[in-house]
Amino acid sequence: MSFPVFSSSTTADEVATAFANEIKGKNVLITGTSLNGIGFEAARVIAKHANLVIITGYDAARLKLSEETIRKDVPFANIRGLILDLSSLSAVRKAAAEVIALDEPLHVLIHNAAASQGPFTLTADNLERQIATGHVGPFLLTKLLVPTLRAARTAAYTPRVVFVASIAQASGTGVDFYTLARPDAAAYTSFGAYFQTKTANVLAASELAKRAKGVLNAYSLHPGLIYTNIYQRPESLADFQAAGLLGLDGQPNPQMPWRTIPQGAATILAAAFDPRLDKTPGAYLVDCVEANKELAPHSSDPNNAEKLWTVTEDIIGEKFVF
Repeated sequence: MSFPVFSSSTTADEVATAFANEIKGKNVLITGTSLNGIGFEAARVIAKHANLVIITGYDAARLKLSEETIRKDVPFANIRGLILDLSSLSAVRKAAAEVIALDEPLHVLIHNAAASQGPFTLTADNLERQIATGHVGPFLLTKLLVPTLRAARTAAYTPRVVFVASIAQASGTGVDFYTLARPDAAAYTSFGAYFQTKTANVLAASELAKRAKGVLNAYSLHPGLIYTNIYQRPESLADFQAAGLLGLDGQPNPQMPWRTIPQGAATILAAAFDPRLDKTPGAYLVDCVEANKELAPHSSDPNNAEKLWTVTEDIIGEKFVF
């Protein structure tokens, strides 16, 4: 079967249409699905074809709004909201238990949620907020949901875990394994924590794919530069202005290569459903296709990936084995 060639202007709807048969009958969980975000758009589009889409959020009112909006757009959609605060390990365990209790196989797990940039903040587990929400929480959630992912595996289908990373994986110097478990306010910068988190997403995907040995496949991706709700949070405004992403008026800098939200969600859909990617588990995607050559050395080093896995296991207090 031949599939279309995608580009930076491809939309999530276009990808979903191309892979409608692959999405049909699937159960998908996607984190970070607030309105005006690429996670919401991905969920909305997937809901047109899938059997079940579980959307998550830590704010019940916003989660309900997303659920209602998808139902209005896709009346036949099977949508289920799940309260999930990825910055809290106990909250992750509670949410995972609810998913397991559904007694349904999970075909695709998409890690899209991220903490906004801003001042140094510790979580209840004494972790830096960005790395907790963007890496440690998703790592634990994946570990806990492996049985439901494994249940979706057949001779013809391998379940997938998708990490929404960023081109920012190439910035900075990689993950600081010491401060990962022992946050240091003096060493913290907002963008530094962001760079580390996105590098961790890439490393986690590659190591997960390696350790799973075909039980599941994992991928990471750069969605593009998209003006979403995360750019509109007051605590992040100064950082984005200093980086030249936003102007003094708080609006997107027109000289930057912005994409629309539908374009930004496209690579998420490709990572989740393009059957051609079965040949390259652990791959990093840009513009809907494998782009491992664009990884920084610190994001593609297998020793870094293995060390990140071990350090994160120590943080969650559990071994992640298959």
